Order: sequence, then C-alpha cells, then structure tokens
Amino acid sequence: MSEHDIRDIIAPDLQVLFCGINPGKSSAHTGYHFAHPGNRFWKVIYQAGFTRELLKPEQEQRLMETGCGITMLVERPTVQANELDGDELRDGGSRLQHKILHYQPRALAVLGKDAFQKAFRQRKVEWGEQPQMLGKTRLWVLPNPSGLNRATLEEMAASYRQLHDWLQGNR
Repeated sequence: MSEHDIRDIIAPDLQVLFCGINPGKSSAHTGYHFAHPGNRFWKVIYQAGFTRELLKPEQEQRLMETGCGITMLVERPTVQANELDGDELRDGGSRLQHKILHYQPRALAVLGKDAFQKAFRQRKVEWGEQPQMLGKTRLWVLPNPSGLNRATLEEMAASYRQLHDWLQGNR
C-alpha cells in the first residue's frame, strides 16, 4: 500500500518526462508532485519555457497539454531525499528504465545528479545531456528544484532551458 496518492503524469511519446527523486511530505499530504511551497519546480519549468503560464501543483495534469510528464525514482515520502538509501535509488532506477522503455519520451530529465548516479550506477556525471540513451529516449540530468538546493531560480531555469531549447531544435 502506497503512503500517498501521487500518480505519474505519463503517456507514450511525451516530449519530456521529469523525474523527481521522491515525494516530500507536503506532496504526500496533498497528492500532488512538487507541492511544498519552497519547491521551485513549477516556477523553473515556466521560466524555462515548458509552460505558457505558471501552474500550481493542483494543476499538474495540465502538463500533458505541453508534452511534459512527471514521475519519481522512489515512492517513499521523506522530509529530505538524503533519507533514501542507495538500494532504494537503484531499485527505483531499474523501475524507471522499464517505464522509459515502455513510454519512450523524447527526453528523460532526472532532477538531481546524485540520484541519477545511484539510480543509473554511474560514477561521474555532468549536468545536462548525457551520452547514453534508453531506447529512443535521451537522458538529461538537471538540478533538483527543492528549496534546499542552493542554486538560484535563474540558474536552474537556465539549465532547464537548455533541455527546452534542445527539444525545440530537434523536432
């Protein structure tokens, strides 16, 4: 039995599937992805050009209109992602890979370098586009929009905008 009602926002052939690490307690309580008031996901994807207006967590299903979706590596809610152990992230990475091969979005954006390294068993990872693919899906690593991340909103939006621009230029 799941500890929350958060569901993937996913369909075949999305432009991008954003993959958060795991739900925070606020998200688990509300049932919406990136629901904590300090989380900057909705602002970042708006500023990066993925949405035409600033969406609220409760409007998350509208992402499908933009060709975007959301999933998570680990289902278990925590206060901070560092409460997850390596096995949980590796198991989540295995489930995520199966999901990607089934749905085949153009891009998978994992939100967090450490989470990507553990989930995909990679030692050295740079921000941005990754050299490997999953089927037809290009892998990206973008900053986690958590309020605990010290990157500024502008820095994060610039990283996400690189993915947005790549999607626009590779239609």
